[in-house]
Amino acid sequence: MPINHEIWKVGEVPTVLSASALASERQLEDMIVACPSILSDDWMLLGRQVPTGYGGFVDLLAVAPDGTLVLIELKRDRTPREVVAQAIDYASWIERLSGDEISEIYRKFSRDAHANLSLDFTRRFGAQLDEDTLNESHQIVVVASSLDASTERIVRYLSDRDIAINVLYFQVFANGDEQLLSRAWMQDPQETQVKAVGSGVRAREPWNGEFYASFGEGDERSWDEAARHGFISAGGGAWYTNTLDLLKPEDRCWVRIPSTGFVGVGVCTGARVALRDFTVDDLPAAEVLSANYHRQHIDDDEKCEYFVPVRWLNTVRVSEAIHEVGMFGNQNTICKPRAGNWSETIKRLKTLWKNVPALQ
Repeated sequence: MPINHEIWKVGEVPTVLSASALASERQLEDMIVACPSILSDDWMLLGRQVPTGYGGFVDLLAVAPDGTLVLIELKRDRTPREVVAQAIDYASWIERLSGDEISEIYRKFSRDAHANLSLDFTRRFGAQLDEDTLNESHQIVVVASSLDASTERIVRYLSDRDIAINVLYFQVFANGDEQLLSRAWMQDPQETQVKAVGSGVRAREPWNGEFYASFGEGDERSWDEAARHGFISAGGGAWYTNTLDLLKPEDRCWVRIPSTGFVGVGVCTGARVALRDFTVDDLPAAEVLSANYHRQHIDDDEKCEYFVPVRWLNTVRVSEAIHEVGMFGNQNTICKPRAGNWSETIKRLKTLWKNVPALQ
């Protein structure tokens, strides 16, 4: 059923605001470039009107904190079916972009011959750009004020078959001389994020039932504390914490510190818990743990740190982290890897950590 939303002005008798329209789709595109958070707080714009070599232009290209590329197509004057088909066609071009080509797209967008994607990525997300995982996966976002029911069925069909595609609806309302913009996702963006992780270029194997975790060792959190007290954690925004919901009790998880290596494997013993409610040795975690764990956001349900309790099967110090050429890596907090090198990575780790039992 097509999404339609309305806005009421608060009063003793609420007044519904009348639907309006922007002067053009170009105005919406200009607004997105000026304020990318209109789309998502978790994306960094890389390009605008990017030529594909097929005679077409990608409206907007962005990157997520894990290196996933996000293709954004505005409906413009095309029919809903046309824009979906066009987006899929462009996605087939995007998945073959090299790191150098993506950096060049960003330089042109920045209008600075010296712009450095890696440095600007680090400034934006506070983490290094892992070039091994840049464009390993991508997702498609169609921006429209409305879609017909048939096109929505097509998008849901593709999504149900693990194609990372979503629709972001923008509607405009008049409030006197002002115009107000509202947005609504067709599907939970977390679901699209998870699908993107599992649909990468190198995703060629069925998932083997074992999870991967990226642990951001540094100022915010301490691997020594996580190993000692039995947990993994993430915080700073929904993009980083949403995937923790993938973990259920008894799930096995292999933990890697980005740009460092694998440091542990364990079995989850509970669901995610916010810092304010998490305990260590029956004491509030905020009183026991020394690292920051986003304490400044302890009462913010979106930005606070979330913890998943873990019973460790094996851990090593950061200085002993296992990193070898070809090992799996990803910057999502949690993912269900289907890349061909995932099973080989686990096999190698089990050889090095001989006390890890076989998965039941």
